[in-house]
Amino acid sequence: MLLALSAIVVALLVLLLHRARVPIRHRWRRRQARTMALQLSGKDRLQPPQLLYARLRAMDPLAFEELLLECFERRGHGVVRGRRYTGDGGIDGQVMIEGEIWLIQAKRYADAIRPEHVAAFEALCRAKGRRGLFIHTGRTGPQSRVMTAGSDRVAIVSGRTLLSLVTGGPMPDLTAPQLLRSPKYPNRRQI
Repeated sequence: MLLALSAIVVALLVLLLHRARVPIRHRWRRRQARTMALQLSGKDRLQPPQLLYARLRAMDPLAFEELLLECFERRGHGVVRGRRYTGDGGIDGQVMIEGEIWLIQAKRYADAIRPEHVAAFEALCRAKGRRGLFIHTGRTGPQSRVMTAGSDRVAIVSGRTLLSLVTGGPMPDLTAPQLLRSPKYPNRRQI
């Protein structure tokens, strides 16, 4: 009896210590991301794409990062979250896909993405020796398309692929040597 009670107390202490390692603001954003992931993978996945984009753009930017990581976790990928949101060096998270660690950069845009953000993320991926996913809610403009056309480091996730990620739909194989190519820009890798 005393041994069982001791085991329960130790388990509770471990749980409390683990929760104490995650700051309150992070817990709030993770909870918001889990709620949104449940909604978007449930009946809300049938909403028009414009409404889904509007909901993603209206999210807290840091909760949007957590949402993407949550969606990768739900697909069975290992996820590494940063210990802090600011000063993260441009890496919003990491995800393990087919044994390879991919860096994540999450941006909520209402208009076209900024090519300098894509260039900075590609430089970061090269410096870290990793591949990266630039995930955004905006429009991928011609400059950004040209910038990633020859890149073997960065893939852009937006549009239908982003909606598939957050609604639990099918995703293209990110590890395939030939990712989907845009017919308008045949040298551009777009997923």
